[in-house]
Amino acid sequence: MSVLQKMSSAEAISLEDKFGAHNYHPLPVVLSKGVGVFVWDVEGKKYYDFLSAYSAVNQGHCHPKIVGAMMEQAQTLTLTSRAFYNDKLGVYEKYVTDFFGFDKVLPMNTGAEAVETALKICRKWAYEKKGIPENEAQIIVCENNFHGRTTTIISFSNDENARKNFGPYTAGFIKIPYDDIDALEKAITSSKNIAGFLVEPIQGEAGVFVPSEGYLTKAKALCEANNVLFIADEVQTGIARTGKMLAVHHENVQPDLLILGKALSGGAYPVSAVLAMDAVMNVIKPGQHGSTFGGNPVAAAVAIAALEVVKEEKLDENASALGQLFRDELNKYIATSSIVSLVRGKGLLNAIVINDNEESETAWNICVKLAEKGLLAKPTHGNIIRFAPPLVITEYQLLDCVGIIINTLRDFEK
Repeated sequence: MSVLQKMSSAEAISLEDKFGAHNYHPLPVVLSKGVGVFVWDVEGKKYYDFLSAYSAVNQGHCHPKIVGAMMEQAQTLTLTSRAFYNDKLGVYEKYVTDFFGFDKVLPMNTGAEAVETALKICRKWAYEKKGIPENEAQIIVCENNFHGRTTTIISFSNDENARKNFGPYTAGFIKIPYDDIDALEKAITSSKNIAGFLVEPIQGEAGVFVPSEGYLTKAKALCEANNVLFIADEVQTGIARTGKMLAVHHENVQPDLLILGKALSGGAYPVSAVLAMDAVMNVIKPGQHGSTFGGNPVAAAVAIAALEVVKEEKLDENASALGQLFRDELNKYIATSSIVSLVRGKGLLNAIVINDNEESETAWNICVKLAEKGLLAKPTHGNIIRFAPPLVITEYQLLDCVGIIINTLRDFEK
Protein backbone atom coordinates (compact mmCIF):
# COMPACT_ATOMS: atom_id res chain seq x y z
CA MET A 1 0.00 0.00 0.00
CA SER A 2 1.35 3.44 -0.92
CA VAL A 3 2.05 5.71 2.04
CA LEU A 4 -0.02 8.36 0.26
CA GLN A 5 -3.03 6.07 -0.16
CA LYS A 6 -5.82 6.77 2.30
CA MET A 7 -6.66 3.70 4.35
CA SER A 8 -9.79 2.65 6.15
CA SER A 9 -10.07 2.10 9.90
CA ALA A 10 -10.13 -1.66 9.35
CA GLU A 11 -6.93 -1.52 7.31
CA ALA A 12 -5.13 0.61 9.89
CA ILE A 13 -6.19 -1.70 12.74
CA SER A 14 -5.06 -4.72 10.73
CA LEU A 15 -1.60 -3.21 10.18
CA GLU A 16 -1.12 -2.53 13.88
CA ASP A 17 -2.36 -5.99 14.75
CA LYS A 18 0.06 -7.67 12.36
CA PHE A 19 3.21 -5.59 12.79
CA GLY A 20 2.92 -4.02 16.24
CA ALA A 21 3.45 -5.56 19.64
CA HIS A 22 0.13 -6.27 21.37
CA ASN A 23 0.86 -4.23 24.49
CA TYR A 24 -2.31 -2.11 24.31
CA HIS A 25 -6.03 -2.80 23.92
CA PRO A 26 -7.42 0.32 22.20
CA LEU A 27 -10.98 1.07 21.29
CA PRO A 28 -11.62 0.30 17.59
CA VAL A 29 -11.29 3.94 16.52
CA VAL A 30 -8.53 5.13 14.15
CA LEU A 31 -7.81 8.83 14.59
CA SER A 32 -6.15 11.01 12.01
CA LYS A 33 -6.75 14.63 13.09
CA GLY A 34 -7.23 16.67 16.26
CA VAL A 35 -8.11 20.28 17.02
CA GLY A 36 -8.95 21.58 20.49
CA VAL A 37 -11.39 19.20 22.20
CA PHE A 38 -12.15 17.31 18.99
CA VAL A 39 -10.57 14.44 17.05
CA TRP A 40 -11.58 12.88 13.72
CA ASP A 41 -11.19 9.31 12.50
CA VAL A 42 -9.94 8.32 9.05
CA GLU A 43 -13.48 8.18 7.74
CA GLY A 44 -14.06 11.76 8.87
CA LYS A 45 -16.27 11.11 11.92
CA LYS A 46 -15.88 13.74 14.64
CA TYR A 47 -15.54 12.93 18.36
CA TYR A 48 -15.14 14.71 21.66
CA ASP A 49 -11.88 13.52 23.23
CA PHE A 50 -12.60 12.70 26.87
CA LEU A 51 -9.27 11.03 27.59
CA SER A 52 -6.81 13.72 26.42
CA ALA A 53 -4.08 11.10 25.94
CA TYR A 54 -4.24 10.38 29.68
CA SER A 55 -4.11 14.13 30.43
CA ALA A 56 -1.21 14.92 28.09
CA VAL A 57 -3.39 17.13 25.88
CA ASN A 58 -4.65 19.51 28.58
CA GLN A 59 -4.14 22.49 26.26
CA GLY A 60 -6.20 20.87 23.48
CA HIS A 61 -5.09 19.07 20.36
CA CYS A 62 -2.59 20.90 18.15
CA HIS A 63 -2.67 24.16 20.07
CA PRO A 64 -1.31 26.72 17.58
CA LYS A 65 1.06 28.39 20.05
CA ILE A 66 2.63 25.08 21.10
CA VAL A 67 2.83 23.70 17.55
CA GLY A 68 4.25 27.01 16.36
CA ALA A 69 7.01 26.94 18.99
CA MET A 70 7.83 23.35 18.04
CA MET A 71 7.98 24.08 14.31
CA GLU A 72 10.08 27.21 14.72
CA GLN A 73 12.64 25.45 16.92
CA ALA A 74 12.64 22.29 14.76
CA GLN A 75 13.72 24.39 11.79
CA THR A 76 16.60 25.93 13.77
CA LEU A 77 18.17 23.31 16.06
CA THR A 78 16.65 20.02 17.22
CA LEU A 79 19.32 18.19 19.21
CA THR A 80 22.83 18.76 20.53
CA SER A 81 22.84 16.16 23.33
CA ARG A 82 24.06 17.39 26.69
CA ALA A 83 27.66 17.15 25.52
CA PHE A 84 27.25 20.83 24.64
CA TYR A 85 25.19 23.78 25.87
CA ASN A 86 22.33 25.09 23.76
CA ASP A 87 20.61 28.46 23.82
CA LYS A 88 17.16 27.11 24.81
CA LEU A 89 17.72 24.82 27.77
CA GLY A 90 18.84 27.39 30.32
CA VAL A 91 15.94 29.68 29.39
CA TYR A 92 13.52 26.79 29.92
CA GLU A 93 15.16 25.72 33.18
CA LYS A 94 14.78 29.22 34.62
CA TYR A 95 11.20 29.46 33.36
CA VAL A 96 10.00 26.13 34.76
CA THR A 97 11.75 26.50 38.13
CA ASP A 98 10.33 30.00 38.59
CA PHE A 99 6.91 28.74 37.47
CA PHE A 100 6.72 26.02 40.13
CA GLY A 101 8.94 27.55 42.82
CA PHE A 102 12.02 25.32 42.85
CA ASP A 103 15.76 25.88 42.55
CA LYS A 104 16.59 23.30 39.92
CA VAL A 105 15.12 21.00 37.29
CA LEU A 106 16.43 17.78 35.76
CA PRO A 107 14.85 17.46 32.30
CA MET A 108 13.87 14.10 30.85
CA ASN A 109 11.46 12.85 28.17
CA THR A 110 8.74 10.56 29.51
CA GLY A 111 6.79 10.26 32.73
CA ALA A 112 8.27 6.89 33.63
CA GLU A 113 11.78 8.27 33.04
CA ALA A 114 11.00 11.14 35.37
CA VAL A 115 9.79 8.75 38.09
CA GLU A 116 12.97 6.68 37.74
CA THR A 117 14.98 9.91 37.95
CA ALA A 118 13.23 10.96 41.15
CA LEU A 119 13.86 7.55 42.73
CA LYS A 120 17.58 7.81 41.92
CA ILE A 121 17.82 11.34 43.30
CA CYS A 122 15.99 10.27 46.46
CA ARG A 123 18.29 7.32 47.06
CA LYS A 124 21.46 9.33 46.43
CA TRP A 125 20.25 12.06 48.78
CA ALA A 126 19.50 9.41 51.41
CA TYR A 127 23.05 8.05 51.31
CA GLU A 128 24.93 11.32 51.00
CA LYS A 129 22.77 13.70 53.05
CA LYS A 130 20.69 11.65 55.46
CA GLY A 131 23.40 9.10 56.17
CA ILE A 132 21.50 5.92 55.38
CA PRO A 133 23.93 3.03 54.75
CA GLU A 134 24.42 2.42 51.02
CA ASN A 135 21.98 -0.03 49.41
CA GLU A 136 19.69 0.06 52.46
CA ALA A 137 17.41 3.00 51.54
CA GLN A 138 13.69 2.31 51.41
CA ILE A 139 11.01 4.32 49.67
CA ILE A 140 7.37 4.15 50.74
CA VAL A 141 4.77 3.81 47.97
CA CYS A 142 1.00 3.33 47.92
CA GLU A 143 -1.02 0.30 46.94
CA ASN A 144 -2.78 0.55 43.57
CA ASN A 145 -0.27 3.14 42.42
CA PHE A 146 0.55 3.80 38.80
CA HIS A 147 3.93 5.40 38.14
CA GLY A 148 4.80 3.69 34.85
CA ARG A 149 5.87 0.26 33.66
CA THR A 150 9.66 0.11 33.87
CA THR A 151 11.18 -2.85 35.70
CA THR A 152 11.80 -0.87 38.88
CA ILE A 153 8.33 0.69 38.87
CA ILE A 154 6.43 -2.56 38.35
CA SER A 155 8.44 -3.96 41.26
CA PHE A 156 6.21 -1.94 43.59
CA SER A 157 2.98 -2.23 41.57
CA ASN A 158 -0.14 -4.16 42.58
CA ASP A 159 -1.06 -4.74 38.94
CA GLU A 160 -0.25 -8.40 38.37
CA ASN A 161 -0.86 -8.00 34.66
CA ALA A 162 2.01 -5.51 34.56
CA ARG A 163 4.21 -7.57 36.92
CA LYS A 164 3.78 -11.25 36.08
CA ASN A 165 6.77 -12.83 34.33
CA PHE A 166 8.81 -9.63 34.37
CA GLY A 167 10.84 -10.42 37.51
CA PRO A 168 13.18 -10.53 39.31
CA TYR A 169 11.99 -7.32 40.89
CA THR A 170 13.83 -4.34 42.34
CA ALA A 171 14.00 -4.23 46.14
CA GLY A 172 13.83 -1.21 48.42
CA PHE A 173 10.12 -0.34 48.50
CA ILE A 174 7.45 -0.52 51.21
CA LYS A 175 3.79 -0.58 50.14
CA ILE A 176 1.07 0.91 52.31
CA PRO A 177 -2.65 1.60 51.72
CA TYR A 178 -3.46 4.86 49.94
CA ASP A 179 -5.09 7.63 51.97
CA ASP A 180 -4.11 6.00 55.28
CA ILE A 181 -2.10 8.47 57.34
CA ASP A 182 -1.71 6.00 60.23
CA ALA A 183 -0.14 3.44 57.90
CA LEU A 184 2.23 6.10 56.59
CA GLU A 185 3.26 7.15 60.09
CA LYS A 186 3.87 3.53 61.07
CA ALA A 187 6.00 2.92 57.95
CA ILE A 188 8.01 6.13 58.30
CA THR A 189 8.80 5.54 61.97
CA SER A 190 9.50 1.82 61.56
CA SER A 191 13.04 2.33 60.30
CA LYS A 192 15.82 4.91 60.10
CA ASN A 193 16.36 3.88 56.48
CA ILE A 194 13.26 5.53 55.01
CA ALA A 195 14.39 7.87 52.24
CA GLY A 196 11.17 9.04 50.63
CA PHE A 197 7.41 8.78 50.18
CA LEU A 198 6.26 8.56 46.54
CA VAL A 199 2.59 9.40 46.04
CA GLU A 200 0.05 10.43 43.42
CA PRO A 201 -2.05 13.32 44.81
CA ILE A 202 -4.97 11.60 43.07
CA GLN A 203 -4.66 8.00 41.91
CA GLY A 204 -5.69 8.33 38.28
CA GLU A 205 -5.13 4.91 36.76
CA ALA A 206 -6.57 3.24 39.85
CA GLY A 207 -9.90 4.91 39.11
CA VAL A 208 -9.52 8.59 40.06
CA PHE A 209 -9.32 8.05 43.80
CA VAL A 210 -9.22 11.40 45.61
CA PRO A 211 -7.70 11.17 49.12
CA SER A 212 -9.36 12.57 52.21
CA GLU A 213 -8.96 16.29 52.75
CA GLY A 214 -5.83 16.93 54.77
CA TYR A 215 -4.11 13.68 53.79
CA LEU A 216 -1.40 15.34 51.71
CA THR A 217 -0.78 18.03 54.34
CA LYS A 218 -0.39 15.44 57.09
CA ALA A 219 1.80 13.26 54.87
CA LYS A 220 4.13 16.16 54.10
CA ALA A 221 4.34 17.04 57.81
CA LEU A 222 5.24 13.44 58.67
CA CYS A 223 7.95 13.48 56.01
CA GLU A 224 9.40 16.75 57.31
CA ALA A 225 9.37 15.56 60.91
CA ASN A 226 11.31 12.40 59.98
CA ASN A 227 13.69 13.84 57.34
CA VAL A 228 11.98 11.90 54.54
CA LEU A 229 11.52 13.32 51.04
CA PHE A 230 7.93 13.90 49.92
CA ILE A 231 7.83 12.94 46.22
CA ALA A 232 4.73 14.00 44.28
CA ASP A 233 4.03 12.24 40.98
CA GLU A 234 2.00 14.88 39.13
CA VAL A 235 2.53 13.43 35.66
CA GLN A 236 -1.22 12.99 35.24
CA THR A 237 -2.64 15.38 37.86
CA GLY A 238 -0.36 18.35 37.17
CA ILE A 239 -0.54 21.33 34.80
CA ALA A 240 -4.05 22.53 35.79
CA ARG A 241 -5.88 19.21 35.34
CA THR A 242 -7.45 19.17 38.82
CA GLY A 243 -8.36 22.86 38.99
CA LYS A 244 -5.03 24.00 40.47
CA MET A 245 -1.68 24.22 38.72
CA LEU A 246 -0.67 21.16 40.77
CA ALA A 247 -2.99 18.84 42.64
CA VAL A 248 -0.88 19.29 45.81
CA HIS A 249 -1.77 22.99 45.67
CA HIS A 250 -5.27 22.10 46.87
CA GLU A 251 -3.58 21.64 50.26
CA ASN A 252 -0.75 24.16 49.79
CA VAL A 253 1.86 21.41 49.85
CA GLN A 254 5.27 21.94 48.27
CA PRO A 255 6.92 18.58 47.43
CA ASP A 256 10.62 17.92 47.97
CA LEU A 257 10.66 16.27 44.55
CA LEU A 258 8.06 17.12 41.91
CA ILE A 259 7.58 14.83 38.91
CA LEU A 260 5.99 16.28 35.76
CA GLY A 261 5.31 14.99 32.25
CA LYS A 262 2.40 14.60 29.82
CA ALA A 263 0.81 18.09 29.65
CA LEU A 264 4.21 19.72 30.22
CA SER A 265 4.37 19.61 26.42
CA GLY A 266 0.66 19.86 25.66
CA GLY A 267 0.92 16.48 23.97
CA ALA A 268 3.09 17.85 21.17
CA TYR A 269 6.42 16.27 22.14
CA PRO A 270 7.83 13.99 24.87
CA VAL A 271 8.85 16.26 27.79
CA SER A 272 9.16 15.40 31.47
CA ALA A 273 10.95 16.88 34.43
CA VAL A 274 11.92 16.45 38.06
CA LEU A 275 12.12 19.61 40.15
CA ALA A 276 13.74 20.07 43.57
CA MET A 277 15.59 22.55 45.75
CA ASP A 278 19.39 22.74 45.67
CA ALA A 279 19.79 20.74 48.90
CA VAL A 280 18.28 17.72 47.16
CA MET A 281 19.14 18.17 43.47
CA ASN A 282 22.81 18.99 44.01
CA VAL A 283 23.58 15.36 44.90
CA ILE A 284 23.53 14.63 41.14
CA LYS A 285 26.96 15.09 39.52
CA PRO A 286 28.16 14.82 35.90
CA GLY A 287 27.88 11.31 34.48
CA GLN A 288 25.47 10.04 37.14
CA HIS A 289 22.21 10.51 35.23
CA GLY A 290 21.05 11.79 31.88
CA SER A 291 19.49 11.23 28.49
CA THR A 292 20.58 12.06 24.95
CA PHE A 293 17.24 13.72 24.28
CA GLY A 294 16.58 15.11 27.77
CA GLY A 295 16.54 18.90 27.67
CA ASN A 296 16.78 19.14 23.89
CA PRO A 297 16.01 22.54 22.30
CA VAL A 298 12.66 21.48 20.83
CA ALA A 299 11.48 20.13 24.19
CA ALA A 300 12.56 23.34 25.92
CA ALA A 301 10.69 25.56 23.46
CA VAL A 302 7.58 23.38 23.54
CA ALA A 303 7.42 23.21 27.34
CA ILE A 304 7.67 26.98 27.75
CA ALA A 305 4.86 27.47 25.23
CA ALA A 306 2.74 24.78 26.87
CA LEU A 307 3.01 26.40 30.31
CA GLU A 308 2.36 29.85 28.86
CA VAL A 309 -0.88 28.58 27.32
CA VAL A 310 -2.04 27.20 30.68
CA LYS A 311 -1.39 30.50 32.39
CA GLU A 312 -2.67 32.80 29.63
CA GLU A 313 -5.89 30.87 29.10
CA LYS A 314 -6.46 30.28 32.84
CA LEU A 315 -7.00 26.58 32.27
CA ASP A 316 -6.82 25.81 35.98
CA GLU A 317 -9.83 28.07 36.62
CA ASN A 318 -11.73 26.52 33.72
CA ALA A 319 -10.99 23.02 34.98
CA SER A 320 -12.17 23.91 38.47
CA ALA A 321 -15.47 25.44 37.38
CA LEU A 322 -16.37 22.93 34.67
CA GLY A 323 -15.27 19.97 36.75
CA GLN A 324 -17.73 20.94 39.46
CA LEU A 325 -20.44 21.40 36.83
CA PHE A 326 -19.68 17.96 35.38
CA ARG A 327 -19.99 16.22 38.75
CA ASP A 328 -23.13 18.16 39.67
CA GLU A 329 -24.86 17.19 36.43
CA LEU A 330 -23.80 13.54 36.65
CA ASN A 331 -24.93 13.34 40.27
CA LYS A 332 -28.44 14.44 39.26
CA TYR A 333 -28.60 11.45 36.94
CA ILE A 334 -26.91 9.03 39.34
CA ALA A 335 -29.56 9.75 41.99
CA THR A 336 -32.01 7.63 40.01
CA SER A 337 -29.58 5.37 38.13
CA SER A 338 -29.12 1.64 38.53
CA ILE A 339 -26.08 1.41 36.25
CA VAL A 340 -23.84 4.07 37.87
CA SER A 341 -23.13 4.19 41.59
CA LEU A 342 -21.04 7.36 41.85
CA VAL A 343 -18.92 10.02 40.16
CA ARG A 344 -15.71 11.28 41.75
CA GLY A 345 -12.80 13.52 40.91
CA LYS A 346 -11.29 16.99 41.06
CA GLY A 347 -11.31 19.58 38.33
CA LEU A 348 -11.60 17.87 34.96
CA LEU A 349 -10.17 14.55 36.14
CA ASN A 350 -13.24 12.47 36.93
CA ALA A 351 -14.54 8.92 36.83
CA ILE A 352 -17.81 7.07 37.16
CA VAL A 353 -18.16 3.67 38.80
CA ILE A 354 -20.35 1.20 36.91
CA ASN A 355 -22.59 -1.13 38.92
CA ASP A 356 -20.87 -4.30 37.79
CA ASN A 357 -17.81 -6.33 38.76
CA GLU A 358 -14.32 -5.59 37.47
CA GLU A 359 -14.33 -8.67 35.24
CA SER A 360 -17.45 -7.60 33.37
CA GLU A 361 -17.43 -5.96 29.95
CA THR A 362 -20.15 -3.43 30.79
CA ALA A 363 -17.82 -0.43 31.09
CA TRP A 364 -16.06 -1.40 27.85
CA ASN A 365 -19.39 -1.75 26.05
CA ILE A 366 -20.49 1.64 27.37
CA CYS A 367 -17.29 3.19 25.97
CA VAL A 368 -17.90 1.54 22.59
CA LYS A 369 -21.42 3.00 22.58
CA LEU A 370 -20.08 6.42 23.64
CA ALA A 371 -17.73 6.32 20.65
CA GLU A 372 -20.64 5.55 18.36
CA LYS A 373 -22.34 8.68 19.73
CA GLY A 374 -19.23 10.82 19.26
CA LEU A 375 -17.39 10.77 22.60
CA LEU A 376 -14.15 8.89 23.35
CA ALA A 377 -13.36 7.52 26.82
CA LYS A 378 -11.73 4.35 28.17
CA PRO A 379 -12.41 2.05 31.13
CA THR A 380 -9.86 1.51 33.86
CA HIS A 381 -9.94 -1.39 36.31
CA GLY A 382 -12.84 -3.03 34.53
CA ASN A 383 -15.84 -1.19 35.91
CA ILE A 384 -14.59 2.42 36.08
CA ILE A 385 -14.74 4.93 33.22
CA ARG A 386 -12.41 7.93 33.36
CA PHE A 387 -13.47 11.27 31.88
CA ALA A 388 -10.71 13.82 31.26
CA PRO A 389 -11.38 16.24 28.39
CA PRO A 390 -8.90 18.91 27.25
CA LEU A 391 -9.05 21.85 29.63
CA VAL A 392 -9.93 24.23 26.79
CA ILE A 393 -13.44 22.76 26.70
CA THR A 394 -16.28 25.30 26.99
CA GLU A 395 -19.35 25.10 29.20
CA TYR A 396 -21.55 24.55 26.13
CA GLN A 397 -19.35 21.68 24.94
CA LEU A 398 -19.19 20.14 28.41
CA LEU A 399 -22.97 20.13 28.77
CA ASP A 400 -23.27 18.62 25.29
CA CYS A 401 -20.94 15.84 26.43
CA VAL A 402 -22.87 15.32 29.66
CA GLY A 403 -25.94 14.78 27.49
CA ILE A 404 -24.11 12.18 25.38
CA ILE A 405 -22.88 10.37 28.48
CA ILE A 406 -26.29 10.30 30.19
CA ASN A 407 -28.11 9.22 27.03
CA THR A 408 -25.60 6.40 26.59
CA LEU A 409 -25.89 5.25 30.19
CA ARG A 410 -29.67 5.14 29.83
CA ASP A 411 -29.20 2.48 27.16
CA PHE A 412 -27.62 0.25 29.81
CA GLU A 413 -30.06 0.81 32.67
CA LYS A 414 -31.54 -2.44 33.98
